[in-house]
Amino acid sequence: QLACPLDLGCHSVQEAHFSAIFSGYTMLSIKNSSTLARVALARAASSEVAAAGTKSTGDFWHVKIYRLGQEDKPKTVDYLVKKSDCGPMVLDALLKIKNEQDATLTFRRSCREGICGSCAMNINGSNTLACLCSMEQVTNAKSEIEIYPLPHMPVVKDLVVDMKDFYDQYRSIEPWLQKKVDTNVVLRDPSVPMKENYQAPEDRALLNGLYECILCACCTTSCPSYWWNADSYLGPSVLLQSYRWIIDSRDENTARRLRQLDDPFKLYRCHTIRNCTKVCPKHLNPAKAIYEIKKGIERMVEGHAPRSLPSGAQ
Repeated sequence: QLACPLDLGCHSVQEAHFSAIFSGYTMLSIKNSSTLARVALARAASSEVAAAGTKSTGDFWHVKIYRLGQEDKPKTVDYLVKKSDCGPMVLDALLKIKNEQDATLTFRRSCREGICGSCAMNINGSNTLACLCSMEQVTNAKSEIEIYPLPHMPVVKDLVVDMKDFYDQYRSIEPWLQKKVDTNVVLRDPSVPMKENYQAPEDRALLNGLYECILCACCTTSCPSYWWNADSYLGPSVLLQSYRWIIDSRDENTARRLRQLDDPFKLYRCHTIRNCTKVCPKHLNPAKAIYEIKKGIERMVEGHAPRSLPSGAQ
């Protein structure tokens, strides 16, 4: 039970809504108070939206969001978000809509800092992260914005897509350091010496622009080749991650990794359209990584070392 004294001062509009809800109640359960508070906020937001018809449209963001439930047909729903009451990013608008207008709106989010990649979606026709996308930058002169899930991915609900196939492809490249000596044998046999994986600074520098990938799938789902060959083409993100291990001087299975990628569909469905590089929210270059993989395979076929390491590599 939660005590709700009626003489508490209200320091915000939200608190005022709470106060109105609690009028006539001296004791409310936490669950009930939360539900009623959400209803009050939704009603207040609805009243504000209705009043927007008589106000300048420049005071509001016009947000159109793709909606899909388990029993519903795909549709888009329009929302109005007051600019002065909303943060600067698209994620702020989504959270405000969910908290105050429509609690059924579903989307992924976590870090709000462009690190986790959870809030990847299609905003005004371009894949990006909602937490890094400014409302001012993507809206047009009418303050309109359209938000859809990542394209050509199975939609679970609203803006949430099924990433299982994407992660299965990532798992297939074995994204970890591989040594020719079985680590398990080393651990079981104390006579086998263990050593650190040393790496020269110039070799470490080769990983810049690769390790920063957060697997948000913005690049992969912007690639037309992936749209038509998602079951066989690995896509820009996974191939960039693959090159990250191929170029790592500490990895001892470079040739094997290249042989696994030497496939008409896994790698060579890339036609250098470069949508991947254009939309990457981390400003990486998957197209260049794919080119380097192809060049490494060509060197291997010609009988050269698949990877030319800088001097000083271990």
